[in-house]
Amino acid sequence: MITGPRTSFTSFSPNLRATDASANYWLAQVTRRLRREVCWRWHLQGATAVPPAPLPPPTDALLTSLDLTRYWEQKCQFFQTDVTARYLSEQLLDPPPATDGAALGSLGWAIATLCLDPVSTFVLALGLTATFDHAAGAVIAACLNDATTTHPTLALAQQLWDEPEAVLAIADPAHPLWRSGLLHLDNAAHPSLTWHSPISVPPLVATLLLFPDTPLPSSLTPLTASASPLSDQARLVAGRLRAHPARALRIVPIRRAGGTPVAPVLQGMAQITRRPIVMVQSSGGFTDQATPYWKSLATACWLRGVDLFIPHYPPHAGKGEHSPAAVDWFALSSLPITLFLGIADRQALASVPTEALFPIVEVPRLSYGDRLQYWQQALGTTDPNLTQAMAECARRFRYEPETIQTICDGLKGLDQPLRATDLVTACRAELDLDLGELAQEVTPRFHGEELVLPAKQTRLFQEIEQAMRSLTRVHYDWGTAQVWNECGISVLFTGPPGTGKTMAAEILAGCLHLPMYRIDLSQVVNKYIGETEKNLKRLFDAADLSDIILFFDEADALFGRRTEVKDAHDRYANLEISYLLERMERFKGLAILASNRKQDLDEAFLRRLRYIVDFPMPDLTERKRIWQQVIPETVDASALDIEFLSRQFPLAGGHIRSIVFNACLQTAGHPNQNGDRPQLTMAPVIAAVKREYDKLNRPVSLEQFGIYAQLVEGMEA
Repeated sequence: MITGPRTSFTSFSPNLRATDASANYWLAQVTRRLRREVCWRWHLQGATAVPPAPLPPPTDALLTSLDLTRYWEQKCQFFQTDVTARYLSEQLLDPPPATDGAALGSLGWAIATLCLDPVSTFVLALGLTATFDHAAGAVIAACLNDATTTHPTLALAQQLWDEPEAVLAIADPAHPLWRSGLLHLDNAAHPSLTWHSPISVPPLVATLLLFPDTPLPSSLTPLTASASPLSDQARLVAGRLRAHPARALRIVPIRRAGGTPVAPVLQGMAQITRRPIVMVQSSGGFTDQATPYWKSLATACWLRGVDLFIPHYPPHAGKGEHSPAAVDWFALSSLPITLFLGIADRQALASVPTEALFPIVEVPRLSYGDRLQYWQQALGTTDPNLTQAMAECARRFRYEPETIQTICDGLKGLDQPLRATDLVTACRAELDLDLGELAQEVTPRFHGEELVLPAKQTRLFQEIEQAMRSLTRVHYDWGTAQVWNECGISVLFTGPPGTGKTMAAEILAGCLHLPMYRIDLSQVVNKYIGETEKNLKRLFDAADLSDIILFFDEADALFGRRTEVKDAHDRYANLEISYLLERMERFKGLAILASNRKQDLDEAFLRRLRYIVDFPMPDLTERKRIWQQVIPETVDASALDIEFLSRQFPLAGGHIRSIVFNACLQTAGHPNQNGDRPQLTMAPVIAAVKREYDKLNRPVSLEQFGIYAQLVEGMEA
């Protein structure tokens, strides 16, 4: 006979008890019913004091099912006559403890909040037992007559409960046990609920139900930032959340740009709603079985009376691992909490149920004035030599407070007086643009004196440089920022190939000390509808963090004219151009478009460009300067007839540079060119000129080569 205090039957493992009274009571109820069932199974085998065979016995499941009715009356009589079974049955009559005043998140609180009836509570406790007590698995297997099944099922609950028909109601997927996330279905292969589906309580949820004083896991951390003043939109959403307490899941999208801190905004909203918000620290748990993990976190927040902020939704966006549809929103819909979802764009909400969705809360970036104030406070200096540098950094680098503080801490650690250039250098070092395959950074190769242009174009080029240097003063001291949306400068370099468009862009990058990125249009432009806009958005969003130069070579491929709409492809192509126009207007850096076909560019682009610089073919004087400049200083060019080459061959600067380079390559291979100062002669240059014309598929007569025609004839022979 089993003896001892009734509390000994809380679990199979010794001294395994919860801190919640209701949990201990219902765990004991499960343990007693399982023990009583084991007693009956031993009785069927003719058990004596020592069992003759292990349980479960090697019997056929079909026979076991067919014998349920056959032995039912005998089983009921056994529970009344057997000493141990009668003792366990008497203990089952103990009344449950009151749930009034139960600790928040405890099992008693959940019973009262969800209005769970006894059978529902018993099934929940059955799942808790399997999670809480490692020794319960073998007992469950014995009762189910299957050594491989150590998790309870609804079939086991029906087998143990005195009113088996009552268990049927729990098979409804809409039952509060499933909708609240307290019970979980462990049947990935067959996700539909059946009598024999393994059920359990997730470990995180079980811990909170059994031990309500347990802190939330480290993956959920409270917001610690100070609340910031809220926008009107954020205040209205927070007021709406407070006015109507949650009865089901509510989803508030939070859209932010770049690295804008969102915690102060959420903290301000939490003060209005009077509900704390915790944040998911890592998305590692989303990599497998996304919905069960989300549901466990959401259920934990519901048990603790807090709301949940998921910084990046959907998880692994852009990596193809999970899409928004990976979340079973129906499984979460009944939880009375608020989910704050950090999103990059509205498309992330495609699968979110509209009835649960609240308006998007925009988290704005810091304004120029706010950034400047942070710079002044973080550096703690009034040095007039640094005032303009701080203003320039506040405009050129749209950093948030944490990054500004990090930069200033490093600057204050220098063992020398700060210079204005130190601020820009430190800001540039902090910049980490993720443009991926959409753009490649360009290292400037040229200097200003190498650019040979007519006087008009030279003045335009100088005006562009001056305009970029004046943006801070004009936008924020003179007050044009709001009207012009703090925009940068957009220019077009147009002209035949080789006239210096790329060179000019690189010279500007060097003069202005701005990083330059060449846009790879083959990666940006995509034949699939909507993909080009996504690529452009990613490109401009990354570039908005700092003043940079975006160089669009062969820009007519992207900035072409909008067409008459004849089909869906035309309509979407026009949408791409319209989106590009809008992003160009908001771009705060320097955008340089280079094109050989100005006539093919959309007129709307041309209207929005600040400067258009036509790069003409160089005239005689300009060609002579180009020839003189492109010859390396270490090469003796005294034997070259620069006047003849400039007069006879009307080529652009890029072609002249190519000719000289090819001539040097051939000269270096000559056996007589091993001295300290190699000499470049007319023969290899004339040969290189002929090769360049052939490459361009442009005709050139022998008369054009004058006295050097024999050299060309020799090449042809």
